Amino acid sequence: MATLVLTVAGTAVGGPVGAAIGAMIGQQVDSRLFAPKGRHGPRLGELSVQTSSYGTPIPKLFGKMRVAGTVIWSTDLQETRSTSGGKGRPKTTSYSYSASFAVALSARAIRGVGRIWADGKLLRGAGGEFKSETAYRLYLGSEDQVADPLIVAAEGESQAPAFRGIAYAMFEDFQLADYGNRIPSLSFEVEADEGPVTIGTIAEVLSGGAVTSGATPSLIGYAAGGDSVRGAIEALGQVVPLTISDDGVSLVLRAQAEPTATISEAEAGASGPGESGGRSEFAQRDSSRIPAEVSVAYHDVTRDYQVGLQRATRHGPTARTERLQLPAVLGAGAAKAIAERRLAALWASRATAKLHLPWRRADIVPGMVVRIEGRTGLWKIERWTVDRMVTSLELVRVQAGPMPDTAEASEGRPIGHADLLHGPTTLRLLDLPLSGVEASERPHLLAAAAGVEAGWRRAALMTSYDGGATWQEAGPTAAPAVMGTAVTTLGSGGAALFDGVTSVEVELLNDAMWLESRSDDALVGGDNLALIGDELIQFGLAEPLGNRRFRLSRLLRGRRGTEWAVTGHLAGEPFVLIEAASLAVIEPPLALIGGEARLLASGLGDTEPAEGTVVVSGEAVRPPSPVHVTAERSANGDLAISWVRRSRAGWTWLSGTDTPLGEESEVYEVSLSGSGLTRTVTISASSFIYSAATQAADGAVGDITIGVRQLGTFAPSRPAQIVVPA
Repeated sequence: MATLVLTVAGTAVGGPVGAAIGAMIGQQVDSRLFAPKGRHGPRLGELSVQTSSYGTPIPKLFGKMRVAGTVIWSTDLQETRSTSGGKGRPKTTSYSYSASFAVALSARAIRGVGRIWADGKLLRGAGGEFKSETAYRLYLGSEDQVADPLIVAAEGESQAPAFRGIAYAMFEDFQLADYGNRIPSLSFEVEADEGPVTIGTIAEVLSGGAVTSGATPSLIGYAAGGDSVRGAIEALGQVVPLTISDDGVSLVLRAQAEPTATISEAEAGASGPGESGGRSEFAQRDSSRIPAEVSVAYHDVTRDYQVGLQRATRHGPTARTERLQLPAVLGAGAAKAIAERRLAALWASRATAKLHLPWRRADIVPGMVVRIEGRTGLWKIERWTVDRMVTSLELVRVQAGPMPDTAEASEGRPIGHADLLHGPTTLRLLDLPLSGVEASERPHLLAAAAGVEAGWRRAALMTSYDGGATWQEAGPTAAPAVMGTAVTTLGSGGAALFDGVTSVEVELLNDAMWLESRSDDALVGGDNLALIGDELIQFGLAEPLGNRRFRLSRLLRGRRGTEWAVTGHLAGEPFVLIEAASLAVIEPPLALIGGEARLLASGLGDTEPAEGTVVVSGEAVRPPSPVHVTAERSANGDLAISWVRRSRAGWTWLSGTDTPLGEESEVYEVSLSGSGLTRTVTISASSFIYSAATQAADGAVGDITIGVRQLGTFAPSRPAQIVVPA
């Protein structure tokens, strides 16, 4: 383990002896300043796991770092309960949770915070946009910062801590739905200083000016922890040769100096008065005790500050390895160079020496790098004593010459998370027939929402049923819907068979959305159901055209009773893929049928809420119109009219049995109209005889238009119509 030592450049007075005394004083300062006993430095793990334990050390950050932080204040989880369902449907109670808490980031002031990650995924992007809903305040750690208003409200003004000198982030009403209704593990990209910071600057700040900065390497970022200045920067001393010099005014930290003196053979072996000359000793330690591999763990700037590992190896008679944990931000090449430099230094340090010099060479003191005449390489003074006019030195060989600051290295494959903008909300409010699993007893509106940006997640909904005079919360939107616009006109088609001729092109909202083809069997099972205009279709083929466009073909038309909408399409109509997981259900009151419902959606990227408006037709409570309406005229002139009913409680034709009724009773309204003819009858069977006598009494001449509606419990079906020629 490398150790930081003091060297003495000399004093203004006293000559070599004064320098020696200065060295001793310097060693005492070193002991007081760096507290060598029981010191502990920072570890990589301390920066990656969010903690909340009392007494957890808070690092002092330099440059730009990613840290997890320490929770220093929090409220209990706040529970919000909402109930859905009602008459005819079971009530469902849903719970959502939020929390408010403060996270300490640095024990010294910072400049700001960039990105924030929650459970490893971006919570706040580089542009400052949050991906989940929360209020956020940042305190930079000044000595005069005031207490957060939320803490004041919770603790009382006299008891609210301001955490002066601590940089921290406050989250208020952090919505936890995206994180399993628990507080996620957060990490922060903190900028403490502008640009890279030198090791000397770090030492100067940590020592309160007792150490001043000389020429030292720079780091992108560093987290200084531990219980002393020495402990905080000792990890750097292991991988970067450093010396501390006492220039008579202050202690100066520098990178390992160039050789400042040469020791001649004649000087070595000096002795005190009346003694024989001391013998120079040179030795070489056993190579099996020197590591053959050095690895450096660090925070990789190209991998969102995740821990990286670079190794340097050499062939040797040992399998020993040394792993260094450096709580600093580096590039892969710089970390590789550090590993190579450390390995080279370890192998160079195999060679040691003990020399005895005349007292006049007392100016050669610990930390200096010298040359020894007749010996290769450079030597660093490890220990220095002056006794009986003899200066005794213990030296170790060091790596000769400068090593490059970077080396060829691979940081591996970065695993990052796209910084996707949330963007504004696009909202569609739909009044559609339900799937038929159950018959509803009140209208159902479906809210489909997404964004033009792929990062859109959700929005909060509010409804109004009185023209916007009052508004009620309606919960959040569902998952982003796949939606867009029909850019070509959907032609007319039949609702009975597969349409292999007609196609339509649609353009989706953002690049993350996609449509896929499905087999005929999958279509029969309900896949690829979509709304274009007012018509529900299914598509078997989805051909990507580029630029978010798809051509849809092999269609099933007029699904779930929307055959009335198969004509009259226009380009520019909305397109929505109908999937239960991406549709939020809104249940307006039954009395609103025929009235207007309004919906507002407010997401993180919305400066103004997105609005959807629909006149409620009650498609969820309206039975589908009858089918197969026929009228046969008998020999006596009677007109026999019949039809087949359908049910909103089941869209599948069953063999051997009828579909469920889905209404309280079976009732139909039959309308007959023509030239001079208007007649309406209400019956409870799926057939009706319009007798010749009644036709004569009605004055029925010419063509007769027949319309049949099923009168549901809450609303009538749309009419099924045929025309009987005269």
